[in-house]
Amino acid sequence: MDVLTPELAELIARRFSVLSDPLRVRLLDAMHAAGEASVGELAAALGAGHANVSKHLQLMLGERMVARRREGPRAYYRIADPSLIALCEAVCAGVRQSLAELSAIVDPTTTLQEAR
Repeated sequence: MDVLTPELAELIARRFSVLSDPLRVRLLDAMHAAGEASVGELAAALGAGHANVSKHLQLMLGERMVARRREGPRAYYRIADPSLIALCEAVCAGVRQSLAELSAIVDPTTTLQEAR
């Protein structure tokens, strides 16, 4: 990998900052599962408020993580950057591995395979 310029490092850090909110990660997961969904559909699926979901989607839209399509009064959102899914899957795999290792330490009768 090439050495990061300060400007590129800033852009990358900003992207990670946007992903640091659990609701935004859950929104990505819900859009990944649905393909495309309205604010109301996402709010219902996540048990979150409409205004709160809308606020988070606007932030993600501003960072070009999601795209929006309008149909009458409704707006539908989808993931615009497929690399986000690969990133989330890689992080999830690492977290699951760490949890399995911790579980094996806490309960030595559990194998790593069982903990997964």
